[in-house]
Amino acid sequence: MLEIFRDSSLLFLSRGYAWLPDARRKSADGIVHTRLFGRQVCALRGPDAVQFFYDKSNVRREGALPRPVLDTLCGRGAVHTLDGELHRCRKDMFASLLTDPERIAALAEHAVRSWRESAARWAGRRVVLFDEAALVLARAVCDWTGLALSDRQTLQLARDCVAMVDGFASVGPRHWRARAARSCQERALARIVERTESSGSRLSTPLEVVADHRETNGLPLDPHTVAVELLNIIRPTIAISWFVTFAAHALHRWPKNRQRLQEEGSENFATALAHETRRYYPFAPFVVGLAARDLHWHGHRISRGTMVLLDLYGQNHDPVLWADPYRFNPDRFLNRPPNPDDLIPQGGGDTKTGHRCPGEDVTVVLLATLVSELATLQYKVVEQDLSIPLNRMPTRPRSGFVMCPETLSTTLL
Repeated sequence: MLEIFRDSSLLFLSRGYAWLPDARRKSADGIVHTRLFGRQVCALRGPDAVQFFYDKSNVRREGALPRPVLDTLCGRGAVHTLDGELHRCRKDMFASLLTDPERIAALAEHAVRSWRESAARWAGRRVVLFDEAALVLARAVCDWTGLALSDRQTLQLARDCVAMVDGFASVGPRHWRARAARSCQERALARIVERTESSGSRLSTPLEVVADHRETNGLPLDPHTVAVELLNIIRPTIAISWFVTFAAHALHRWPKNRQRLQEEGSENFATALAHETRRYYPFAPFVVGLAARDLHWHGHRISRGTMVLLDLYGQNHDPVLWADPYRFNPDRFLNRPPNPDDLIPQGGGDTKTGHRCPGEDVTVVLLATLVSELATLQYKVVEQDLSIPLNRMPTRPRSGFVMCPETLSTTLL
Protein backbone atom coordinates (compact mmCIF):
# COMPACT_ATOMS: atom_id res chain seq x y z
CA MET A 1 0.00 0.00 0.00
CA LEU A 2 1.35 3.43 -0.97
CA GLU A 3 2.09 5.55 2.09
CA ILE A 4 1.63 9.29 1.61
CA PHE A 5 3.08 11.67 4.18
CA ARG A 6 2.71 15.41 4.42
CA ASP A 7 5.90 17.37 3.68
CA SER A 8 7.20 19.04 6.83
CA SER A 9 9.93 21.20 5.28
CA LEU A 10 8.34 24.57 6.00
CA LEU A 11 7.42 23.48 9.52
CA PHE A 12 11.00 22.33 10.12
CA LEU A 13 12.43 25.64 8.87
CA SER A 14 10.05 27.66 11.03
CA ARG A 15 10.27 25.53 14.20
CA GLY A 16 13.93 24.53 14.00
CA TYR A 17 15.12 22.44 16.94
CA ALA A 18 11.59 22.14 18.32
CA TRP A 19 10.14 20.62 15.15
CA LEU A 20 11.11 17.00 15.64
CA PRO A 21 10.52 16.79 19.43
CA ASP A 22 7.08 18.37 18.88
CA ALA A 23 6.28 15.93 16.07
CA ARG A 24 7.37 13.02 18.24
CA ARG A 25 5.12 14.14 21.12
CA LYS A 26 2.16 14.22 18.72
CA SER A 27 2.93 10.71 17.47
CA ALA A 28 1.17 7.82 19.16
CA ASP A 29 4.38 5.88 19.78
CA GLY A 30 7.08 8.52 19.36
CA ILE A 31 8.09 7.47 15.84
CA VAL A 32 7.66 10.14 13.17
CA HIS A 33 6.86 9.41 9.53
CA THR A 34 6.84 12.46 7.25
CA ARG A 35 8.49 13.99 4.21
CA LEU A 36 11.32 16.49 4.31
CA PHE A 37 12.39 18.42 1.20
CA GLY A 38 10.56 15.86 -0.90
CA ARG A 39 12.18 12.81 0.74
CA GLN A 40 10.35 10.18 2.76
CA VAL A 41 11.57 10.37 6.37
CA CYS A 42 11.38 8.23 9.48
CA ALA A 43 12.64 9.84 12.70
CA LEU A 44 13.73 7.91 15.82
CA ARG A 45 15.23 8.56 19.21
CA GLY A 46 16.34 6.74 22.34
CA PRO A 47 19.36 4.59 23.28
CA ASP A 48 18.01 1.59 21.36
CA ALA A 49 17.44 3.87 18.35
CA VAL A 50 21.08 4.97 18.57
CA GLN A 51 22.24 1.37 18.32
CA PHE A 52 19.79 0.72 15.47
CA PHE A 53 20.80 3.86 13.58
CA TYR A 54 24.55 3.24 13.84
CA ASP A 55 24.31 -0.43 12.81
CA LYS A 56 25.80 -0.26 9.32
CA SER A 57 23.58 -3.11 8.14
CA ASN A 58 20.56 -0.92 8.89
CA VAL A 59 21.53 2.65 8.04
CA ARG A 60 24.21 3.91 5.67
CA ARG A 61 25.73 7.37 5.46
CA GLU A 62 26.99 7.24 1.87
CA GLY A 63 24.70 9.42 -0.20
CA ALA A 64 22.71 10.51 2.86
CA LEU A 65 24.08 14.01 3.33
CA PRO A 66 22.36 16.57 1.10
CA ARG A 67 24.54 18.43 -1.37
CA PRO A 68 24.18 21.77 0.50
CA VAL A 69 25.64 20.16 3.63
CA LEU A 70 28.55 18.66 1.69
CA ASP A 71 29.30 22.00 0.04
CA THR A 72 29.35 23.86 3.34
CA LEU A 73 29.93 21.74 6.43
CA CYS A 74 31.73 18.54 5.42
CA GLY A 75 33.19 18.87 1.93
CA ARG A 76 33.14 16.52 -1.04
CA GLY A 77 34.93 13.23 -0.42
CA ALA A 78 34.94 13.71 3.38
CA VAL A 79 34.96 10.82 5.85
CA HIS A 80 31.31 11.58 6.69
CA THR A 81 30.28 10.38 3.21
CA LEU A 82 32.05 7.00 3.34
CA ASP A 83 31.02 3.53 4.45
CA GLY A 84 32.64 0.13 4.81
CA GLU A 85 36.40 -0.41 4.77
CA LEU A 86 37.08 2.95 3.18
CA HIS A 87 35.31 4.69 6.07
CA ARG A 88 37.09 2.53 8.66
CA CYS A 89 40.50 3.29 7.16
CA ARG A 90 39.89 7.05 7.01
CA LYS A 91 38.27 7.06 10.48
CA ASP A 92 41.35 5.30 11.94
CA MET A 93 43.42 8.25 10.79
CA PHE A 94 41.09 10.72 12.53
CA ALA A 95 40.99 8.58 15.67
CA SER A 96 44.80 8.52 15.86
CA LEU A 97 44.75 12.32 16.00
CA LEU A 98 41.63 13.13 18.00
CA THR A 99 41.36 10.40 20.63
CA ASP A 100 44.99 10.19 21.71
CA PRO A 101 45.31 11.73 25.23
CA GLU A 102 48.80 13.06 24.52
CA ARG A 103 47.64 14.93 21.43
CA ILE A 104 44.50 16.22 23.16
CA ALA A 105 46.56 17.50 26.09
CA ALA A 106 48.90 19.29 23.66
CA LEU A 107 45.93 20.94 21.93
CA ALA A 108 44.55 22.03 25.32
CA GLU A 109 47.91 23.64 26.17
CA HIS A 110 47.78 25.58 22.90
CA ALA A 111 44.22 26.66 23.72
CA VAL A 112 45.16 27.92 27.20
CA ARG A 113 48.11 29.87 25.81
CA SER A 114 45.96 31.38 23.05
CA TRP A 115 43.20 32.28 25.53
CA ARG A 116 45.53 33.98 27.98
CA GLU A 117 47.34 35.94 25.27
CA SER A 118 43.98 37.14 23.97
CA ALA A 119 42.55 37.86 27.43
CA ALA A 120 45.50 40.14 28.16
CA ARG A 121 44.25 42.36 25.32
CA TRP A 122 40.60 42.31 26.40
CA ALA A 123 40.96 44.29 29.63
CA GLY A 124 38.97 47.53 29.47
CA ARG A 125 37.39 46.62 26.14
CA ARG A 126 33.92 45.52 25.14
CA VAL A 127 34.32 42.11 23.49
CA VAL A 128 31.96 39.59 21.90
CA LEU A 129 32.93 36.28 23.46
CA PHE A 130 31.70 34.16 20.54
CA ASP A 131 33.98 35.96 18.08
CA GLU A 132 36.94 35.99 20.44
CA ALA A 133 36.56 32.30 21.33
CA ALA A 134 36.53 31.37 17.63
CA LEU A 135 39.81 33.25 17.11
CA VAL A 136 41.35 31.74 20.27
CA LEU A 137 40.50 28.25 19.03
CA ALA A 138 41.67 29.00 15.49
CA ARG A 139 45.11 30.05 16.74
CA ALA A 140 45.33 26.99 18.97
CA VAL A 141 44.32 24.44 16.37
CA CYS A 142 46.52 25.98 13.67
CA ASP A 143 49.57 25.82 15.94
CA TRP A 144 48.70 22.26 16.96
CA THR A 145 47.98 21.14 13.40
CA GLY A 146 51.26 22.50 12.09
CA LEU A 147 49.83 25.22 9.88
CA ALA A 148 52.09 28.24 9.81
CA LEU A 149 49.53 30.96 9.13
CA SER A 150 49.85 34.69 9.56
CA ASP A 151 47.56 36.55 11.97
CA ARG A 152 45.51 37.76 9.02
CA GLN A 153 45.18 34.24 7.59
CA THR A 154 44.22 32.84 11.00
CA LEU A 155 41.55 35.49 11.46
CA GLN A 156 40.14 34.70 8.00
CA LEU A 157 40.20 30.97 8.77
CA ALA A 158 38.27 31.59 12.00
CA ARG A 159 35.66 33.68 10.20
CA ASP A 160 35.33 31.18 7.35
CA CYS A 161 34.95 28.16 9.65
CA VAL A 162 32.28 29.99 11.65
CA ALA A 163 30.52 30.78 8.36
CA MET A 164 30.64 27.10 7.30
CA VAL A 165 28.91 25.99 10.49
CA ASP A 166 26.55 28.96 10.63
CA GLY A 167 25.25 28.49 7.08
CA PHE A 168 25.01 24.75 6.52
CA ALA A 169 21.37 24.48 7.67
CA SER A 170 20.20 27.76 6.18
CA VAL A 171 19.05 29.20 2.87
CA GLY A 172 19.96 32.50 1.26
CA PRO A 173 22.97 34.69 2.12
CA ARG A 174 24.16 32.62 5.12
CA HIS A 175 24.29 29.50 3.00
CA TRP A 176 26.08 31.14 0.08
CA ARG A 177 28.59 32.67 2.47
CA ALA A 178 29.23 29.18 3.89
CA ARG A 179 29.82 27.70 0.43
CA ALA A 180 32.21 30.49 -0.52
CA ALA A 181 34.08 30.13 2.78
CA ARG A 182 34.63 26.40 2.30
CA SER A 183 35.80 26.81 -1.30
CA CYS A 184 38.23 29.54 -0.24
CA GLN A 185 39.75 27.53 2.60
CA GLU A 186 39.92 24.28 0.62
CA ARG A 187 41.97 26.05 -2.07
CA ALA A 188 44.22 27.74 0.49
CA LEU A 189 44.90 24.54 2.44
CA ALA A 190 45.44 22.49 -0.72
CA ARG A 191 48.27 24.87 -1.66
CA ILE A 192 49.84 24.35 1.77
CA VAL A 193 49.48 20.56 1.44
CA GLU A 194 51.35 20.58 -1.85
CA ARG A 195 54.32 22.17 -0.06
CA THR A 196 54.21 19.83 2.95
CA GLU A 197 56.95 17.27 3.56
CA SER A 198 56.78 14.72 6.36
CA SER A 199 59.23 15.17 9.23
CA GLY A 200 59.28 11.42 9.83
CA SER A 201 59.00 11.96 13.59
CA ARG A 202 57.01 9.57 15.80
CA LEU A 203 54.48 12.24 16.74
CA SER A 204 54.05 13.94 13.38
CA THR A 205 51.86 17.01 13.13
CA PRO A 206 48.22 16.42 12.15
CA LEU A 207 48.97 18.17 8.86
CA GLU A 208 51.63 15.57 8.11
CA VAL A 209 49.49 12.66 9.31
CA VAL A 210 46.62 13.58 6.98
CA ALA A 211 48.96 14.33 4.07
CA ASP A 212 50.76 10.97 4.57
CA HIS A 213 47.55 8.93 4.98
CA ARG A 214 47.10 5.94 2.69
CA GLU A 215 43.70 4.66 1.63
CA THR A 216 42.72 0.98 1.44
CA ASN A 217 44.27 0.83 -2.05
CA GLY A 218 47.59 2.08 -0.68
CA LEU A 219 47.35 5.43 -2.45
CA PRO A 220 47.61 8.82 -0.72
CA LEU A 221 44.81 11.35 -0.66
CA ASP A 222 44.94 14.05 -3.30
CA PRO A 223 45.74 17.58 -2.03
CA HIS A 224 42.10 18.67 -2.26
CA THR A 225 40.86 15.75 -0.13
CA VAL A 226 43.66 16.37 2.38
CA ALA A 227 42.45 19.96 2.61
CA VAL A 228 38.86 18.76 3.07
CA GLU A 229 39.84 16.46 5.94
CA LEU A 230 42.10 19.06 7.57
CA LEU A 231 39.11 21.38 7.61
CA ASN A 232 37.16 18.57 9.23
CA ILE A 233 39.63 18.81 12.11
CA ILE A 234 39.95 22.59 12.18
CA ARG A 235 36.28 23.54 11.63
CA PRO A 236 34.83 21.43 14.49
CA THR A 237 37.53 22.72 16.83
CA ILE A 238 36.66 26.33 16.03
CA ALA A 239 32.96 25.40 16.36
CA ILE A 240 33.59 24.77 20.07
CA SER A 241 33.14 28.55 20.26
CA TRP A 242 29.38 27.82 20.22
CA PHE A 243 29.72 25.70 23.36
CA VAL A 244 32.06 28.22 25.04
CA THR A 245 29.42 30.91 24.49
CA PHE A 246 26.67 28.64 25.78
CA ALA A 247 28.80 27.89 28.86
CA ALA A 248 29.24 31.63 29.48
CA HIS A 249 25.48 32.01 29.16
CA ALA A 250 25.04 29.27 31.78
CA LEU A 251 27.55 30.84 34.17
CA HIS A 252 25.72 34.15 33.85
CA ARG A 253 22.28 32.62 34.49
CA TRP A 254 23.45 30.33 37.29
CA PRO A 255 26.46 32.08 38.89
CA LYS A 256 26.89 29.43 41.59
CA ASN A 257 28.43 27.24 38.90
CA ARG A 258 31.07 29.89 38.28
CA GLN A 259 31.91 29.92 41.97
CA ARG A 260 32.31 26.15 41.94
CA LEU A 261 34.69 26.37 38.98
CA GLN A 262 36.87 28.75 40.98
CA GLU A 263 37.24 26.30 43.84
CA GLU A 264 40.37 24.23 44.38
CA GLY A 265 40.29 20.91 42.54
CA SER A 266 37.40 21.84 40.27
CA GLU A 267 38.59 19.78 37.26
CA ASN A 268 35.86 17.17 37.68
CA PHE A 269 33.19 19.85 37.94
CA ALA A 270 34.54 21.59 34.81
CA THR A 271 34.16 18.33 32.89
CA ALA A 272 30.66 17.80 34.29
CA LEU A 273 29.72 21.35 33.27
CA ALA A 274 31.09 20.70 29.77
CA HIS A 275 28.88 17.62 29.43
CA GLU A 276 25.82 19.44 30.76
CA THR A 277 26.43 22.38 28.39
CA ARG A 278 26.52 19.96 25.47
CA ARG A 279 23.32 18.29 26.68
CA TYR A 280 21.29 21.34 27.66
CA TYR A 281 22.03 23.77 24.84
CA PRO A 282 21.01 23.17 21.20
CA PHE A 283 23.68 22.44 18.60
CA ALA A 284 22.84 19.85 15.91
CA PRO A 285 19.10 19.05 15.69
CA PHE A 286 19.53 15.55 14.23
CA VAL A 287 21.78 13.34 12.12
CA VAL A 288 20.79 11.74 8.83
CA GLY A 289 21.22 8.34 7.23
CA LEU A 290 19.53 6.19 4.59
CA ALA A 291 17.86 2.84 5.21
CA ALA A 292 20.29 0.30 3.74
CA ARG A 293 17.50 -2.26 3.22
CA ASP A 294 13.85 -2.75 4.08
CA LEU A 295 13.72 -2.47 7.87
CA HIS A 296 11.29 -2.95 10.71
CA TRP A 297 11.50 -0.84 13.86
CA HIS A 298 9.08 -1.39 16.75
CA GLY A 299 6.39 -2.53 14.35
CA HIS A 300 7.06 0.19 11.78
CA ARG A 301 8.19 -0.58 8.25
CA ILE A 302 11.05 1.57 6.93
CA SER A 303 11.54 1.09 3.20
CA ARG A 304 14.99 0.90 1.69
CA GLY A 305 16.27 4.35 0.78
CA THR A 306 14.10 6.14 3.35
CA MET A 307 15.87 9.02 5.07
CA VAL A 308 16.32 8.05 8.72
CA LEU A 309 16.73 10.83 11.28
CA LEU A 310 18.16 10.37 14.77
CA ASP A 311 16.74 13.12 16.98
CA LEU A 312 19.74 14.52 18.88
CA TYR A 313 18.17 17.58 20.49
CA GLY A 314 15.04 15.69 21.49
CA GLN A 315 16.98 12.81 23.02
CA ASN A 316 19.19 15.17 25.02
CA HIS A 317 15.98 16.59 26.55
CA ASP A 318 14.04 13.36 26.91
CA PRO A 319 12.47 13.12 30.41
CA VAL A 320 12.75 9.32 30.20
CA LEU A 321 16.55 9.68 30.15
CA TRP A 322 17.08 12.91 32.07
CA ALA A 323 15.40 13.95 35.29
CA ASP A 324 14.08 17.49 34.92
CA PRO A 325 15.69 17.78 31.45
CA TYR A 326 15.13 21.53 31.02
CA ARG A 327 17.05 22.32 34.19
CA PHE A 328 20.77 23.06 33.82
CA ASN A 329 22.39 20.70 36.31
CA PRO A 330 26.09 19.76 35.93
CA ASP A 331 25.82 17.51 38.98
CA ARG A 332 24.08 14.90 36.86
CA PHE A 333 27.54 14.20 35.34
CA LEU A 334 29.70 14.77 38.40
CA ASN A 335 31.92 11.72 38.96
CA ARG A 336 29.68 9.79 36.57
CA PRO A 337 30.60 9.63 32.90
CA PRO A 338 27.61 9.85 30.58
CA ASN A 339 26.22 6.79 28.86
CA PRO A 340 27.35 7.25 25.23
CA ASP A 341 24.00 6.05 23.89
CA ASP A 342 22.12 8.56 26.09
CA LEU A 343 24.15 11.76 25.60
CA ILE A 344 24.47 12.35 21.85
CA PRO A 345 24.98 16.05 21.04
CA GLN A 346 27.65 15.03 18.49
CA GLY A 347 26.05 11.81 17.32
CA GLY A 348 26.18 8.29 18.69
CA GLY A 349 27.64 4.89 18.00
CA ASP A 350 31.26 3.87 18.39
CA THR A 351 33.99 6.45 17.79
CA LYS A 352 36.49 4.13 16.14
CA THR A 353 34.25 1.88 14.06
CA GLY A 354 31.14 4.00 13.50
CA HIS A 355 30.16 7.55 12.64
CA ARG A 356 30.33 9.07 16.13
CA CYS A 357 32.35 12.28 16.01
CA PRO A 358 35.99 11.36 16.80
CA GLY A 359 36.52 14.89 18.10
CA GLU A 360 34.08 14.49 20.99
CA ASP A 361 36.88 14.02 23.55
CA VAL A 362 38.59 17.11 22.15
CA THR A 363 35.36 19.08 22.56
CA VAL A 364 34.91 18.04 26.17
CA VAL A 365 38.53 18.72 27.15
CA LEU A 366 38.76 22.10 25.39
CA LEU A 367 35.38 23.23 26.68
CA ALA A 368 36.23 22.24 30.26
CA THR A 369 39.61 23.96 29.91
CA LEU A 370 38.28 27.22 28.50
CA VAL A 371 35.28 27.45 30.82
CA SER A 372 37.72 27.16 33.73
CA GLU A 373 39.73 30.02 32.23
CA LEU A 374 36.54 32.05 31.80
CA ALA A 375 35.62 31.52 35.45
CA THR A 376 38.86 33.20 36.58
CA LEU A 377 38.31 36.24 34.37
CA GLN A 378 36.79 39.32 36.02
CA TYR A 379 34.22 40.82 33.66
CA LYS A 380 30.87 42.57 33.52
CA VAL A 381 28.02 41.39 31.32
CA VAL A 382 26.47 44.42 29.64
CA GLU A 383 22.82 44.92 28.74
CA GLN A 384 22.16 42.77 25.66
CA ASP A 385 19.85 40.25 24.03
CA LEU A 386 20.87 36.84 25.42
CA SER A 387 17.86 34.99 24.03
CA ILE A 388 18.57 31.79 22.10
CA PRO A 389 16.19 31.37 19.14
CA LEU A 390 15.29 27.73 18.49
CA ASN A 391 14.19 28.45 14.93
CA ARG A 392 17.75 29.41 13.95
CA MET A 393 20.14 26.54 13.23
CA PRO A 394 22.75 26.45 14.50
CA THR A 395 21.67 28.85 17.20
CA ARG A 396 23.51 30.83 19.84
CA PRO A 397 22.78 33.81 22.10
CA ARG A 398 21.69 36.59 19.76
CA SER A 399 24.30 39.01 21.08
CA GLY A 400 27.18 36.54 20.99
CA PHE A 401 27.64 37.27 24.73
CA VAL A 402 29.09 40.75 25.09
CA MET A 403 31.31 41.27 28.13
CA CYS A 404 33.70 43.88 29.47
CA PRO A 405 36.75 42.28 31.16
CA GLU A 406 38.15 44.39 33.99
CA THR A 407 41.29 42.78 35.34
CA LEU A 408 43.20 39.72 34.31
CA SER A 409 43.68 37.19 37.09
CA THR A 410 45.36 34.52 34.98
CA THR A 411 49.09 34.47 34.28
CA LEU A 412 50.53 34.29 30.80
CA LEU A 413 52.37 31.07 30.06
